[in-house]
Amino acid sequence: MFGFNDIWKFFFSFFLLLPIVTLIHEMGHYFFARLFGGNMEINIGSGKSLLRVGPIRLNRVYFWDGWCQYEALRYENKFTNIMVYAGGAIFNLASILIVNGLIYAGLFETSIFTYQFAYFSFYFIFFSLFPIDHPNGYPSDGKAIVNVFRYGKSKYNPQA
Repeated sequence: MFGFNDIWKFFFSFFLLLPIVTLIHEMGHYFFARLFGGNMEINIGSGKSLLRVGPIRLNRVYFWDGWCQYEALRYENKFTNIMVYAGGAIFNLASILIVNGLIYAGLFETSIFTYQFAYFSFYFIFFSLFPIDHPNGYPSDGKAIVNVFRYGKSKYNPQA
């Protein structure tokens, strides 16, 4: 049952854990884009920009969504494009395994926060790989992967 004492957990989860999970997801895309010779810009949140550190831009509504855009890859083929699109889910899965490994090793304790971290990470994995077109016209990572298989590139990103 959700009680008054749980409100601080809610705020902690939505205003700190969720943006961390978003950053991990976007860093997965960034890692693979850079690995294959591309440049990428990462946006955490929506609205006006608050802070920019290298390729990462933190926006005013930092807890709401995240997205990235990459330029053409130096090593351009189906595999490299799929890895860039799947990179976010791969990093989210790796972060779950790392946190659970640290719990198993006794370095982290099981808590509501490790549970919520895993929950939000699975949420990102599922919904990023679910093959749909978002209302803004852009494909989910899963739909972009399907497009790469079907068309050789994401039909929404002419540079992909």
